[in-house]
Amino acid sequence: MTTTVLRTADELHARVRTGRRAVVMTMGALHEGHATLIRTAREIAGDGEVVVTVFVNPLQFGAGEDLDRYPRTLDADVKIAGLAGADVVFAPAVDEVYPGGEPQVRISAGPMGGRLEGSTRPGHFDGMLTVVAKLLHLTRPDVALFGQKDAQQLALIRRMVRDLNFGMEIVGVPTVREADGLALSSRNRYLSATERRTALALSQALFAGSDRHAAQEALRARAREVPATHARAEALSAIGESRAAADTHAVAKAAPGGPAAVRAAARLVLDDAARLNPPLALDYLALVDPSDFTEIPDDHTGEAVLAVAARVGATRLIDNIPLTFGAAS
Repeated sequence: MTTTVLRTADELHARVRTGRRAVVMTMGALHEGHATLIRTAREIAGDGEVVVTVFVNPLQFGAGEDLDRYPRTLDADVKIAGLAGADVVFAPAVDEVYPGGEPQVRISAGPMGGRLEGSTRPGHFDGMLTVVAKLLHLTRPDVALFGQKDAQQLALIRRMVRDLNFGMEIVGVPTVREADGLALSSRNRYLSATERRTALALSQALFAGSDRHAAQEALRARAREVPATHARAEALSAIGESRAAADTHAVAKAAPGGPAAVRAAARLVLDDAARLNPPLALDYLALVDPSDFTEIPDDHTGEAVLAVAARVGATRLIDNIPLTFGAAS
């Protein structure tokens, strides 16, 4: 399909709109993860319009971060966006988004913006929310889609849209991974072959934590099938149902440490990766409530996010995986 490249909001606003407008916001350097977002937007928009924004936002890069070397590949981005179903690529210049220079009035990310990524990158989320707010106003979508790989970003955008009555739907799209598990990221291209092998520890740690969590949940589910009493366990064992009896006993001992065990399983992988050459330098490993990104307690039930951030060489990578504790009652 033909994809139109627009540089100004006036050009975008002049387009005749029919049906729903779905927007995918990017900083360019598009890859299969972005293409998945665009294809999902195409499905949601139907006969409407899909707009992909390409804008490297200077407000969300801190001192010493990679603003200058962040890849800018607009021609390739337009091709990828078009093949995935985009009608428009909106690629404004900095002075189109920030006329008169950096805005003096900005969106504050609040307490959630100071945790995890916000603690490591002060001011990052204020800059991110400010540009997202501006691009939402400039593109005027019915629905905007964001990747779940940036889970804290997605949570903050949802909170901003809800708290400030933006009046559009926010859709999260699952993380896209390469065959070996590494989450797709524009920054992956910075990794050397040996650095990339070390970087696999991020997803491997998440999968280890997820596997430990799945085993615990399965254990609890099996144990709930029989009363967790010593007498019943002995009776079950006597008639050959030793697995159920053992499960009942194990659950009684393991239940209080569920989140701790998930963290520990992931930490083992990351500790091993810290001894590789090149080593993985961990920023954080956290198991948090997705509503506010605070660490979950041992008795937590419901949704959670296991998140990790680390540096390999000069490249900083993030990843996460959603979990649900106590899914069955």
